[in-house]
Parts: sequence; C-alpha cells; structure tokens
Amino acid sequence: MSPRDVIAAYLTDNELEFEELAEGVFSFALPGEKKLQTAVRLDVGPHALGVHAFVCRKPDENVEKVYRWLLERNLRMYAVAFAVDALGDIYLDARLPLSSVTADELDRLLGSVLAYADESFNVLLELGFASSIRKEYEWRKLRGEPTHNLEAFKAWLEADSAQMQPGN
Repeated sequence: MSPRDVIAAYLTDNELEFEELAEGVFSFALPGEKKLQTAVRLDVGPHALGVHAFVCRKPDENVEKVYRWLLERNLRMYAVAFAVDALGDIYLDARLPLSSVTADELDRLLGSVLAYADESFNVLLELGFASSIRKEYEWRKLRGEPTHNLEAFKAWLEADSAQMQPGN
C-alpha cells in the first residue's frame, strides 16, 4: 500500500473527517481538550512525509519568552518540533521518511501532535496573550458575561483582580 493509501485508510479508520486537497495532501482537525481543534496537514512528497499543525498565532507580548519556551520544549519532543512561520505564527512541524508511514507510526505521530498542541496551548496563551486575556476577563465580569472558557486562567486572573481592588 502506498503512503497516500495508508494515510487515507488511517484517517478513515479513525473517523477523522479529512479533505484531500491534492494528491497526497490531507487536511483535517484533531479534537483536543484545551485547544479544541488542531488543524493538521499531511503532505506526501516524493521522499518524505511533511507534517504541519497550526498551534497558535504570533504572540502579542513576550515574544522572546514564548519562542524560548518553544525551543526548550523541542528538546523533549517526539517526531515533531515547534516552528514559526514568516508571520511568527506557531506550528508543529516534521519531515519523516516515507518508510515511517504506517498505521502504528501515524498513531504515534498524530498522538504527539495532539498532545503537544493541547498541553502547550494554555501556557502559550498565558505567556503570549496575558494582557488580552486579562482585558477580556474584566470586560466579561463587568457585563455579567460568562467566563467559563477562561477557567484555565482563573487563578492568575482573580489574583490580578484582587490586587487591583482599592486597599490592596
């Protein structure tokens, strides 16, 4: 079975909705918990499988700190590594030999993509978007809007709010 056929069968068997954008170019989303969906593209080339997964856009702040965290994290990762594109957006990326395109290896590979994207998402948001998250939280609280999707940041958001209260 060709690498293209192995990938198509794997995605179908695992009930992942996908689109084949061109021969051997697959686009799909992996469902997560912290990061609800990770967009992934697999490119079957003449000699290698390319893996590209969007993690988050360029950080608004602390860019150097975010990128350093990514580089340090790369030292402990399997198969994929964090990368940034020309705009500064963050991806997980890999190039693997076509001989590694088996159902078992795709399972490990996509499991790694999902785990790394999901595990890193809140850390990246906290490091690179804290001011925006803080403003959104305060705006929602003032208007009585729900803040359930900001629960992951509740501890430091509430600590910030307490420090801003008069007398603190």
